[in-house]
Amino acid sequence: MTEGHQFSFPDDSRGELDRALDDLMSRARDVLGTQGRLRALLKANQAVIEHIDLPVVLRRIVESALELVGAQYGALGVIAPDGALEQFINVGMSPELVTQIGHLPEGHGLLGALIKDPHPIRIPRLSDDPRSVGFPAGHPPMASFLGVPIRVRDEVYGNLYLSNQSSGEFSEEDEQLVTALAATAGIAIENARLFAETRRRQSWAAASAEITAALMSNDDSDVLSILAARVLTLSDADVVWVLQPTNDPERMVVRTARGIDDARLQGEMLGTKNSLSASVVEGRQPRLIDNSSDFELTLSGGRAIGPVMAVPMVSSGKVTGVLLVGRLRGVPRFSRADLELAAGFAGQASVAMELTAARVDRQRVAMLEDRGRIARDLHDRVIQQLFATGLELQSIAGSASPDLAERIALSVNSMDASISQIRTVIFALSVPTTDPHDTVRHSIINLANELAPRLAHTPSVSFSGPVDLVITKDLAEDVIAVTREALVNVVKHASAEHTSIDLAVIDGEIRLEIVDDGHGAAGQSRRSGVSNLEQRALLRGGAFLFDSDESGTRLSWRVPLEQADSGAER
Repeated sequence: MTEGHQFSFPDDSRGELDRALDDLMSRARDVLGTQGRLRALLKANQAVIEHIDLPVVLRRIVESALELVGAQYGALGVIAPDGALEQFINVGMSPELVTQIGHLPEGHGLLGALIKDPHPIRIPRLSDDPRSVGFPAGHPPMASFLGVPIRVRDEVYGNLYLSNQSSGEFSEEDEQLVTALAATAGIAIENARLFAETRRRQSWAAASAEITAALMSNDDSDVLSILAARVLTLSDADVVWVLQPTNDPERMVVRTARGIDDARLQGEMLGTKNSLSASVVEGRQPRLIDNSSDFELTLSGGRAIGPVMAVPMVSSGKVTGVLLVGRLRGVPRFSRADLELAAGFAGQASVAMELTAARVDRQRVAMLEDRGRIARDLHDRVIQQLFATGLELQSIAGSASPDLAERIALSVNSMDASISQIRTVIFALSVPTTDPHDTVRHSIINLANELAPRLAHTPSVSFSGPVDLVITKDLAEDVIAVTREALVNVVKHASAEHTSIDLAVIDGEIRLEIVDDGHGAAGQSRRSGVSNLEQRALLRGGAFLFDSDESGTRLSWRVPLEQADSGAER
């Protein structure tokens, strides 16, 4: 090699080397870019799966997708069973703008196309696609579009929508990345749903235990109100009603109401012919309705019920009520899991209520047995002792002086009156062999107890003779009506301290006397108030006397037995 000699490369060879280096650098940049996007995908996957609360997971999916492909707007539409959009989570728009746009998308145009055919859709410009139906007023302009379905196992849970990619349009690589993210999102959604269902079941189980404990306790807590309040909270409902049957087979009453308009609707009567409640009672199976447009009860303010769960409450083989759980129209529907939980909850509550009713029946039987024992003791011991004492006093009176004999006679009469009162008490304590409303004794005793809180003291009641054998059917109705009218007059006008009712069948006559120690009739107000009582007596050939002064009032209603019998036959 000579001094000063220089090497040189042909121009063609140097050009090829430059091109090779450029290609190598380009590929290196692509590899670095791909690595960066893969790292971004891993980061997005981690962001999606680190949350367990479903609403948070859904929003995080959209946020991660926007960040991954550099889009401006994103949304996740949850698909309802009927194919419409049940939820629509927006990211990129302000809450004020979302409110201005109005109602959720209904699943038309490209959104509907992705619902009908769950495969990715990538479009450079929305306005150029024939499936695009435009945007509502106030909606921001959108150009490029990418839609990808989100699958949870074999179910299409919803769709991920992205728009306005920062470089102008979405690439095939963007589609692949978002599709991979959607697969991870499906797993995250499934986990969040399972976690939410587990927490919901725990809450329902705890509430069921609370209801059972309340039913089994001895306090007077309103169990139906507790049940309705717990269901309202657990099911995230707007209204909960417990309907119970009435004497009219085509009407039910709102026994308990919780939620919107609860004070107004409680006690409301509603017809059930061809209604949801009637179908549940007849079929004895819970029902789930996604949109109840013709629901039996309406809310104030133009609000309407949408999704409804209806659950029968069955006790001892009979439907004792219907549990209705509703949400306002436009909110998410109830799931089958919600219906199963509500049905199980109502079933457990029904069993607990049945056990409580059985416990109450046992307590009532024990109380009646105890009352029967007391009645037997009064009859077999107390009355016999008083009767024997009365006979002894009468024998002593025969050999006593006239003054002492008169005093003894008064004591014997007082003992007879006491025996009559004790017999009345015995009859009230005794277990009736028939319906209490079939006997005039029990009806009058019940009437006296009914009006007792409005009087100074409970009226004393006494019976003589075979009143239950003689006073029956429409004659008993007259006697009870007269007694009620007289007691009501005492309550309204007399201001009496003591009131007595004496019903007797004696000397071929039915005698009813009601006496009070009030201030007597004022003018003719009380006389006119009992004029119908006189008419009842005259129609049966009897008599009616009304004696009232400042010391009190005596009402006497008498009917001869023959006339009473003929009146009953008529």
